[in-house]
Amino acid sequence: MNQRVAAAPNKRITDEGAAVVEFVLISGLLLLLVLGVVQLALVLHTRNVLSADAAEGARHGANLDRSEASGGPYAQELMRRSVPGAARGISCAGHSETGAAGVPQVAVTCAGSIRLTLVPLGPRLDMSVTGRAVKETT
Repeated sequence: MNQRVAAAPNKRITDEGAAVVEFVLISGLLLLLVLGVVQLALVLHTRNVLSADAAEGARHGANLDRSEASGGPYAQELMRRSVPGAARGISCAGHSETGAAGVPQVAVTCAGSIRLTLVPLGPRLDMSVTGRAVKETT
């Protein structure tokens, strides 16, 4: 007697395992988004620190017994201590200016490029900040 083997019942297509695939696809995009936000935060922090250092250099150069040009090296030294990695590509220079109503000022401009932290072999970001202070006179 010849018995037939019963055919396998119709298999349903289920979504078992789809959560793993969706997690992998979404987590990659989410990781890129988080790293982008972190990189933006690092760039903004560096810019704010450089701006504060340039303003402090301008205040240093605006003192009565100092030359205007001394603010540049002072700001450079502050940057070297504040943001050690970024200070390599940035140079500062101090000079005198005349502000509104003929008020003498000292301006320290720091310009250069910084390397992006999360993209070490990628492009460099150009940055320029200026700090100003009123020059002390007798």
